[in-house]
Amino acid sequence: MPLDQDACQAQAVDAGRVSSVRRFLPSDEAVQDLAQVFGLLADPGRLRLLATLLEGGEMCVCDLAAATGQSMSAASHALRLLRAHRVVKVRRSGRMAYYSLADSHVRMLFDLAITHIGHGEGGPDDV
Repeated sequence: MPLDQDACQAQAVDAGRVSSVRRFLPSDEAVQDLAQVFGLLADPGRLRLLATLLEGGEMCVCDLAAATGQSMSAASHALRLLRAHRVVKVRRSGRMAYYSLADSHVRMLFDLAITHIGHGEGGPDDV
């Protein structure tokens, strides 16, 4: 039977190290919030919207839908979800709604993810 490369072969726990690391782990609530945000970012349509906002800056729903090839309804729904989790923000001007990335952290997260997928083209062990 082959050995699982991701599993510990020895059943010893370094209690001091485990205790030290646990002090710096995010709270359960923060982990849940992170899971929700990463879940939102797991949708190709929402990622296209974010990429469009990265390149185009503030844009109205009509332009975002056209740029991403989505229906107005789909783009609007996706933007509503992203806004609820503070990934994008909205500015209203009359009957128009203009969306932009919520802050520089979203841009950094997206840029890092794009950079990350560019690494390791040769396989999972390339870093």
